[in-house]
Amino acid sequence: MTSSNQSVSSTPSVVRRTLVVGSVVSAVALVLSSSLFPHASQAQQPAPIVTPAAQAAAPQAPLLVKGLPDFSELVERVGPSVVSIRTTQRIEESDDGDDEADAQMREFFRRFFGTPMPGQSPRKNTPRKGGEQGEERPRGLGSGFILSADGYVMTNAHVVDGADEVYVNLTDKREFKAKVVGVDKRTDVAVLKIEASKLPAVSIGDVGKLKVGEWVMAIGTPFGLDNTVTAGIVSAKARDTGEEIRFIQTDVAVNPGNSGGPLINMRGEVVGINSQILSRSGGFMGISLSIPIDDAMKVAEQLRAGGKVVRGRIGVAIAPVTKDVAESIGLGKPVGALVQSVEAGTPAEKAGLEAGDIITKFAGQTIDKAPDLPRLVGGTKPGTKTSIQVFRRGAYKDLSITVAELDAAKAKGDKAEGGKAEAKLAASALGLNIADLNAEQKRELKQAGGVFVESVEGPAARAGLRAGDVILAVANVQISGVKEFEAVLGKLDRSRPVSVLVRRGEWAQYAVIRPNAK
Repeated sequence: MTSSNQSVSSTPSVVRRTLVVGSVVSAVALVLSSSLFPHASQAQQPAPIVTPAAQAAAPQAPLLVKGLPDFSELVERVGPSVVSIRTTQRIEESDDGDDEADAQMREFFRRFFGTPMPGQSPRKNTPRKGGEQGEERPRGLGSGFILSADGYVMTNAHVVDGADEVYVNLTDKREFKAKVVGVDKRTDVAVLKIEASKLPAVSIGDVGKLKVGEWVMAIGTPFGLDNTVTAGIVSAKARDTGEEIRFIQTDVAVNPGNSGGPLINMRGEVVGINSQILSRSGGFMGISLSIPIDDAMKVAEQLRAGGKVVRGRIGVAIAPVTKDVAESIGLGKPVGALVQSVEAGTPAEKAGLEAGDIITKFAGQTIDKAPDLPRLVGGTKPGTKTSIQVFRRGAYKDLSITVAELDAAKAKGDKAEGGKAEAKLAASALGLNIADLNAEQKRELKQAGGVFVESVEGPAARAGLRAGDVILAVANVQISGVKEFEAVLGKLDRSRPVSVLVRRGEWAQYAVIRPNAK
């Protein structure tokens, strides 16, 4: 995971003078209006202006913030536990028959930039004759911190990913060749092991007690400058970027080379791993993201135990629930995760989940946003039997589900082909030309009912429907065919929006058709 790329003017004096003149004119107008309309003046008295003298005489509120913190004691305590990490890769030079000048230029780039000269074509890990490998060259720099006195070190996965050799440097100038115990790219966490003992390990903090606005500090190796200290405040907690975890957002200066270093609270405890920045320049612009240490420690425990992280899965594809959909189907608030498709043979299918269900709870925990579901399921041990709550056609339903192990297998659905039935008047009013599903389509789609969309226009087209879609439900009512589709529409107010559950290929999604939309 790499860092991704992402001003206040003063009011001119002329404008300030204009504002003063405007205030005088307003005051004169107020006096005139008071004399002409005394009753109106009494009814609309302006709020009294508190003068500086009156404000000084009033009781003073206690200061909520007193001075700035001194980080020196924190640095002395935690600094020895922070390490710098350098990685290398072995390169075999290509045999181009370059002359001596080219060779000198290649050496210049190698020594001063740590990279091959532009246009040079290295071959990675190419054995020489006799089994000897190519030259070891610098690859990257990062940071980390000591987890335990016996040599376990935590860093980011992207710091060590793809490296041939990893070296850990301590603040006492000792360097150790490290073994990569495990890497988890989904959370960007890696654990290393060096052969050393009695090392100064960090203290792990409680992320749950971390507050927005409190001071935090980072120590790392930005741009190769080891033991660099920066500080700031927590800007937000549980910042959702759609990834495996929700980040701690801070304004602590973090730059390339800080990755993998600790985020430290005022008690000297590690509360996060500095992982990303949001920037338009490639450098720090005021927003940095850290992996919460509680999530990182769960990953580290599995990496130390087995070298990999085992996650749960239930076999559904999901999407967010929009406000329009939530209101149209009776859910009220846009919460939960919309089931777009259910993979065949998975726990979700066995539990009875259906496309169009809104998963609102998993294992008793509320799903506020769609990304909450994969985090909860992924953190559940495979084989665990638990409960899952869904909102289906206007009512809540509890199901029992047994979590399976996450793997790379992906079920593939078949696309529907057109049927041959006459579209009715109510569907035409929505811009839909529909047909019943034939027996072959029902078998291929594994659907007992629904209608096939032959063409769309007007309101249906504006709602995003396409020819080839299959409508499974209308206004929260599951339909078996065109006749039932028309019957449901016939009971509705034609002037109001109507929700439809649409299957497109292997996905299902709600759409809201607005007959009067322009």
